[in-house]
Amino acid sequence: MRRNNRVGQIILCVVFALFTQSLMGAAGDKKLSPKQPYALIFGTVFGPDARPAPGVKVKIRRAAEKKPVELVSDARGEFAHRFPAGAADYTIWADLKDKQAAQKTEVKAHVENDERQDVTLHLTNQSSK
Repeated sequence: MRRNNRVGQIILCVVFALFTQSLMGAAGDKKLSPKQPYALIFGTVFGPDARPAPGVKVKIRRAAEKKPVELVSDARGEFAHRFPAGAADYTIWADLKDKQAAQKTEVKAHVENDERQDVTLHLTNQSSK
């Protein structure tokens, strides 16, 4: 009986480890191994009422690339993504239906090496529609 419990615990640990790895891959961090240095873009989205805005689609694009990374702000209005370390410029914006409103939320960030850059995106009454 104890042997069956032990085997069940091992299987549960393996399944948990595989599930965790698949979540990390789904987050877009496939290019970075845990040992490689990285830059972190961390941000918070605030609504027109100056409170954190959860569930807002956020895009981050490296200046040298055309395709942005797509994220969604969490329950605290926060988002984060790792990028390879090194000097680079990034553009961050809320992905809104109104393109002009989305441009108003746009912010720039510069990363020099393996550092963290904090940004905030502020939605206005017009951009939240």
